[in-house]
Amino acid sequence: MNYKKRFSIFYGWYIVAAGTLLLATCFGISYSFSVYFPVLQSDFSWNRAATSGVFSLYLVLVGFFSILCGRAIDRFGPKPVVLIMGVVTGISFILTAQVHALWQFYLSYSVLLAAGTGGMYIIVMSTASRWFNRKRATAMGILGTGASLGSVVMAPVSAWLIETYQWRSAYMLTGILAWILIIPGAMVLKKDPAEIGAGLDGDPYFPTESNSEAEKITAFSIVEAIKSPSFSYLNFVWFWFSFCLYMVITHLVPRAQDIGLDPMRAAGVMSLLMAVSAASRVIGGMAADIVDKRKLLAASITAMALSMIWLTSADQSWKIYLFAILFGMVFGGGDTSLIAVVTDVFGTAKIGTMMGILMISWGLGSAAGPYLAGCVFDYTGSYGWAFIIACGGLLLSTFAILRIKITDGRFYTACHNNVPKI
Repeated sequence: MNYKKRFSIFYGWYIVAAGTLLLATCFGISYSFSVYFPVLQSDFSWNRAATSGVFSLYLVLVGFFSILCGRAIDRFGPKPVVLIMGVVTGISFILTAQVHALWQFYLSYSVLLAAGTGGMYIIVMSTASRWFNRKRATAMGILGTGASLGSVVMAPVSAWLIETYQWRSAYMLTGILAWILIIPGAMVLKKDPAEIGAGLDGDPYFPTESNSEAEKITAFSIVEAIKSPSFSYLNFVWFWFSFCLYMVITHLVPRAQDIGLDPMRAAGVMSLLMAVSAASRVIGGMAADIVDKRKLLAASITAMALSMIWLTSADQSWKIYLFAILFGMVFGGGDTSLIAVVTDVFGTAKIGTMMGILMISWGLGSAAGPYLAGCVFDYTGSYGWAFIIACGGLLLSTFAILRIKITDGRFYTACHNNVPKI
């Protein structure tokens, strides 16, 4: 197969484009939960802890389904896995539109939506990482814009749908939209460049050299990887990063409404945060291909921690908007660096499985953050202590980041020759 005659543009960028669409869809529809939060709480007379619990259970299950999806794509490739997930996602929203009790909501939304969308981030990121070497972090940054821009679009769209058609019809339409976008996007995905006779970054394909390199990368077992110090540090960082991020995603709209913003303006705050993060992901990805990813990540997480302190005193609309800008700037770039570091530590051959395992910590953190914030608010009438706890966890994470060994001998690959050891 003559790859260059078939594609004038490296096919890896088609993978990035499809992955961006998939992440925009899945993150846009799941992150819009905070827009539904107030109306669900009102219609069902749930407190904030119970309402947060729906999203928290979803996030816990994201970790479980990420492991399954990571192993599945390492074995079968991304296309069949994503096709099944797309079908399940649509069913989840259509069933959610029919619920009348809390347990039904937990089942249709928390469980089924986690099965449909929970592994998408791992699938897209690990698939794209197999196509790039020199521009890997840049590709990760572009992909990350999908997660951000999806929320930029879906937050106000969801608010408009709820106001115009009520929340049940809004969920029904969202399920149909998921089918329209996810299923075609899945058809573009391919596992790695060897599938079309190309090399990383579009370089020439040399099967003998590639196979030799693959043997070197796969020389370690998953158990050996889990026992490495770098894996422990990454788990700690992933937990606190997601703990803070999803606390903000779940409670920012209710927090904005608490200080007097109407539902549309409150949803606009979330859109602003995600719009800013979209730009910062691309810039952060380009920077991570040049500088030490760990230092960039540590700086981003430190800034996230300081922004949480600001949020504790954000009692006016301009302060909420300023927080959205600051937090969006630093979390977007940090997220891109975090994914790139994982690939640098463990290589690409088993990256789906490794990211899936790390998603356990991500899922636990992303579930604990929103739920803790809901409990703190219910007991104290304020989010203050929850935001302070998030700040403390992030500051501790910066010490773990700088102890990660990117060139650990067990997981060393030739593409990391220029990365210094610590």
